[in-house]
Amino acid sequence: MSITNVVIRKRVTRLFLFVGMILVLLIGRLAWIQFVRGEELRIKAEANRMDDIPVPAPRGTIYDRNGVELVVSISSDSVCAFPPEVKKGAPQKTARELARILGMPYEAVLKKISKPSNFEYIQRKVDPEKIKEIKQLDLAGIDVVEEKQRTYPKRRLASHVLGFVGMDNIGLDGLELKLNRELAGIPGRIITEKDATGREIPQALHEHEPPVPGNSVWLTIDEAIQYFSERELDNIVAQYKPKSAVIIVMDPKNGEILAMGSRPDYDPAQYNESPAENRRNLATQLNYEPGSTFKIVTTAAALEEGVVTPESRFYDPGFALVGGHKIKCWRYPRAHGAQSFVEAVENSCNPVFVKIGLDLAKERFYKYIRAFGFGQKTGLSLTGEALGIVIPEKEVTPINLATISIGQSISVTPVQLITAISAVANDGVLMKPKIVKTIKDYKGSIVKEDTPEPVRKVISKSTARQLAGILEKVVSNGTGNNAYLEGYRIAGKTGTAQKAGKGGYIQGRYVTSFAGFAPADDPQVAILVLIDEPQGGTYFGGLIAAPIFKNLAKDVLRYLNVTPQLNADEIKNRTEKAEVLVPDVVNTSLEDAQRIMAEAGLETKFEGEGSWVVNQQPKGGAKFPAGTRVIIYLGTQGRGVPSGQEVTMPDLTGMTMREAGQLLGRLGLQLNPEGTGMAVQQKTAPGIKVKSGSTITVIFSPPVPEPSP
Repeated sequence: MSITNVVIRKRVTRLFLFVGMILVLLIGRLAWIQFVRGEELRIKAEANRMDDIPVPAPRGTIYDRNGVELVVSISSDSVCAFPPEVKKGAPQKTARELARILGMPYEAVLKKISKPSNFEYIQRKVDPEKIKEIKQLDLAGIDVVEEKQRTYPKRRLASHVLGFVGMDNIGLDGLELKLNRELAGIPGRIITEKDATGREIPQALHEHEPPVPGNSVWLTIDEAIQYFSERELDNIVAQYKPKSAVIIVMDPKNGEILAMGSRPDYDPAQYNESPAENRRNLATQLNYEPGSTFKIVTTAAALEEGVVTPESRFYDPGFALVGGHKIKCWRYPRAHGAQSFVEAVENSCNPVFVKIGLDLAKERFYKYIRAFGFGQKTGLSLTGEALGIVIPEKEVTPINLATISIGQSISVTPVQLITAISAVANDGVLMKPKIVKTIKDYKGSIVKEDTPEPVRKVISKSTARQLAGILEKVVSNGTGNNAYLEGYRIAGKTGTAQKAGKGGYIQGRYVTSFAGFAPADDPQVAILVLIDEPQGGTYFGGLIAAPIFKNLAKDVLRYLNVTPQLNADEIKNRTEKAEVLVPDVVNTSLEDAQRIMAEAGLETKFEGEGSWVVNQQPKGGAKFPAGTRVIIYLGTQGRGVPSGQEVTMPDLTGMTMREAGQLLGRLGLQLNPEGTGMAVQQKTAPGIKVKSGSTITVIFSPPVPEPSP
């Protein structure tokens, strides 16, 4: 018996120990789950039980400086599915119907609505007609949710500045990307409690956190000036078919950019339909050799350092020899001969600037290159700004110094150059360029306000004024004569730079430009016009970029209410320019039309192809000053006006009948006036593309007198 008891006790002890070990393991496991992984598992359980649906916040609006909407968010419907609900119905039939309406593959739709999740988007931002058809079907588990979609009321206007957003309303380029945090707002959320099958539990937890709308942004861009600039860009493309073109308009006194555009461009609402190259903002990302426009910097440094005075004398043999290299003047083999420094600037004489650059030496010259902001970012609030390319000072050779002085062997960006030229216009003070003016929250409170920011004093006020006077003579007497605008003092400089390639410069490829400011004595705007690889045989900046500058400056100065001031010579010329009757040359030969217009004292510009005049602007019988340019449209006899190219309709509001007719005439359009006085309404809205040769109806009305103070 004793042996049996001992055996039993041993067995009981072993069993007790075994059970004890199991209990210890269970308690340890329970402690591990409760105390170590407790929070993690609680979150997972809550995630299984709770449905957290994000509610996107509406992005803020982007306005121009005057409050004109450039980018807004509008409501858009998306089709979504609740897979647990779909499975209760007929998923195959649902997939077929949705695939048919949405134009999606059946397999793709079926896969989406069969996923082991509680919510899936099938297609986002769907056409309203398709949404209507889906709602009529009343498919189980299929719903339509409202989202916000970005839209651009001015379409392509300022597309490179504004940028675009992706499907999820996240900025991908331009200001949409740079200011994404400010524009995006704070998403909200809807939280609902559900059972194991994904159904909402009655009386369960239900929370709604509303989204906080994004901040709105006011730019320094002026919609009207931006339109004027892009109109000229379209004219450049139509006439010269360049690789690219850039125009920037800046207020030199505060650094605010009033317009910035480039070609090629794209539609931000359909950005994926344009190649990536079209979406580059060339105003900030293009590195190019500026050519003679850079001579403004060379001149500023030489005047400030006392290397030259306006009266300094030079002799140009047609070239300069530097270290065995011959640097030719643009008019070689002819030479400018003896000339003063002012005349050398007027003539854009390369040998004179080579000598000045060498006399400055690299230490002094590079001091001004850096001071004017080359080789560094301007700090503009746009993505992808380039640095430009400046040879390191310690590596500069005499031949580098000579070519830099004429704007070669150095690469700049358009925004760097316009900023530097604005410093001359601003009495020698370099301003940080600005494109964002104010940011406000959805309540209207100011979140951020950009104020003018002086960077540094580059040259003295006296040097800047002296240089402005010299640049004014470039326009009145020199290579920039085609930028001359009656009634305004224009200061500027032409530029024609041969493009660099492997092993040297490429024959026949040029970047042509004109940079200047107006009025020269009280600058209100600085403008840069840049044309990359113009076609047609004409490539000098003074011949193709300067006239574009003139056209743009005329409209911008008038828009800014800068009153023209005729000088004595202009008054004399106006007096001597008697008005002449414009002959009617429609249905005559090209040769006869040219002869008749010349005999009448009028200039001619021919548009189209053919040897027969099918239309003209202004029409015959109108009176204009002698020397006025008449546009002659050519075609084939008996075929009428040929179909013209597309042009963008301008805003004619506030113009006189004559001003509206002249502006439309320059675009190849005809005016059909109704009433008298000032333009108050036009049948074709601004920004619409129309064919040249079209007739535009404009309603005129006498101005309403302003009330007495």
